Amino acid sequence: MRFKNRLIGAAIGGVLALTIAGAAMAQTIGPNGETATPSSALTLTDAEVAKVKDGKYTAALVWHTSSDFVTAVTAGATDKFKRLGVEVVATTDAGFDSARQLSDVETVMAKSPSAILALPLDPVGSAKAFQAAKDKGVKLVFLSNVPAGYKHGADYVAIVTDDLFQMGKQAADVLAKALGAKGKLAWIFHDAQYYVTNQRDNAFKTTIEKDYKDMSIVDSQGISDPARAEEIAQALLTKTPDLDGIYVTWAEPAEGVLAALRSQGNSKTKIVTLDLSEPIALDMVKGGNVAGIVADKAYELGRAMATAAAYGLLGKEAPAFVVAPAVTVTKENVKEGYSESLNRDTPQSVLNASK
Repeated sequence: MRFKNRLIGAAIGGVLALTIAGAAMAQTIGPNGETATPSSALTLTDAEVAKVKDGKYTAALVWHTSSDFVTAVTAGATDKFKRLGVEVVATTDAGFDSARQLSDVETVMAKSPSAILALPLDPVGSAKAFQAAKDKGVKLVFLSNVPAGYKHGADYVAIVTDDLFQMGKQAADVLAKALGAKGKLAWIFHDAQYYVTNQRDNAFKTTIEKDYKDMSIVDSQGISDPARAEEIAQALLTKTPDLDGIYVTWAEPAEGVLAALRSQGNSKTKIVTLDLSEPIALDMVKGGNVAGIVADKAYELGRAMATAAAYGLLGKEAPAFVVAPAVTVTKENVKEGYSESLNRDTPQSVLNASK
């Protein structure tokens, strides 16, 4: 369910997003072609921290929804702001409603925040939603998406997201390890123009083709509606019943693929997917079809966003596009994986099954 919370920017990037989707990228790039900077590069000196504290600044967190992912990002941002002496005066949840996000911005602006962290719900609507904040000089830091027409340095401080290429690459690596670096694969990719999923999906495909000569993608299928995942997987398995592995673009549709395998009594075909999900993690620790999960470090995304906001408050130029690391989660490190990614305890069902 986690990645569904961020599938709201399909129009971002225009022609560039189409180029990204079809290209064999060797590294993560931003929605407008920005070079990625690792989140670890965002640092503040003691003097800069003291200056931020002296500023008596405030911040608002304007989120698109609520989820474990958003909770972890919020925790990372809040902890960093606390160390910087920045008071978080509002946290909102738009429930995937662009009009509500506009209203949320209007509400938090009444508190005159110095900075706003947000995931814009859509490029055009968000351009209007954050206009008042931009006009008043509020320092804007965006998660994954950017409003249409907004310029780095002038309208917003930075975009922060996952290391998209590494997520796809690590998914290929963990599946290859599970299969002994050989076998027939199916590739279920996100059939939409969205630079986040496009890069992750294509990084998997590129890594298999480049690094694993005895593995081949023999079938592929795009998916736009996660509810159709089981149906799509059934068709793939009917057409190619001897599949050794399946890549699924994120965890929610992977649950449907897992259901299809179970309905056919297939315990052989391995799945790899992106983003944590309790049903997927539970199958993995039980030694089922799931070979591994690759997740982003959501807590680190929040920390990086708050640090970028401090850059803006200090008048210090931040990198345009910042990425947080990916973590490969397997049966052996599932407890550490949940902590690193979501800064939360592993679900009890997963812990019990892993003992």
